[in-house]
Amino acid sequence: MIEVLFGESEAASMKAAKSKVVRCLKSDGPISVWIAGKKGKPEETSASRKFSGWVEGTAEEVVYLGFQLDMGDILQEPVSHYRSSLLYSLYFQEQWGAEEAPEELRELLEQPGRELKRLMQFLDQGEKIRIWYSQAPYSICGFYHLCSILSQYPNPVEGVRLPEYRCGLHTITSYQSWGEVAAEEFAGFLQDSRPLSREELRLYALRWRELQQDNSPLRAVVNGRVMGVPEDFYDFLIWREIGQEPEKQARIIGRILGHSRIAVGDWWYAKRIQEFLDQGKLKVIRDSERKYERMIAPAVQ
Repeated sequence: MIEVLFGESEAASMKAAKSKVVRCLKSDGPISVWIAGKKGKPEETSASRKFSGWVEGTAEEVVYLGFQLDMGDILQEPVSHYRSSLLYSLYFQEQWGAEEAPEELRELLEQPGRELKRLMQFLDQGEKIRIWYSQAPYSICGFYHLCSILSQYPNPVEGVRLPEYRCGLHTITSYQSWGEVAAEEFAGFLQDSRPLSREELRLYALRWRELQQDNSPLRAVVNGRVMGVPEDFYDFLIWREIGQEPEKQARIIGRILGHSRIAVGDWWYAKRIQEFLDQGKLKVIRDSERKYERMIAPAVQ
């Protein structure tokens, strides 16, 4: 089974979930988990995370399609100079502070393109596909785009949609994206996996075409439905956290992420803050080579 995910951290967690080798030490004894030469017991997971077993298969069966299709021109192909340039401009905003970081980042941004080619090879081999998606904008857009591809193939397809929350014995855990799910928890969601019919794949492919026709600069989930929105759609979240006193940009963005929890990356807010600076709506009080470290405040009008 080929597992497809749309976020870097969640794909890494899935690779870990499919890399575990479980071995019983004795018939009535404990189960130990071995990976990369290290041993640990399932009971050693944190109290807030219940060990659910491991997902069958290997890490090679995990495909990461991190094109971030909730932003930018989606009439352009995901594997294009436009898309890689867009993601580079978002991810690398001079906050790395290291000479080698840009080259490493370019390598990282080329990964989804290589992964898409790998997925096509799996499809040609007749492999089954399982898509792990959520209502996070980047994920649902990636899901629709992938369905537009899979609708042209006969391969069996399953989908696992992240629930809004899960109830424990004395707790309720809410989720925004698969990036919040630990490796040892993924297997617990397999019970939610269900086959996607050819009709469903065509429906989601149609929704992708509708988004392409709209081709707004940004896509957001509004009332449970993904739709095109203007570039300033999230700006109110930024202004809500900016006070009159100078403050580090990193702290402002951190509060936005903590309060809004809508699975939009910090780099998007950094991009919008830079535009406010260019427009004279904000000013730099104390500059830094790392943009996230600079002190900013509202400009005096």
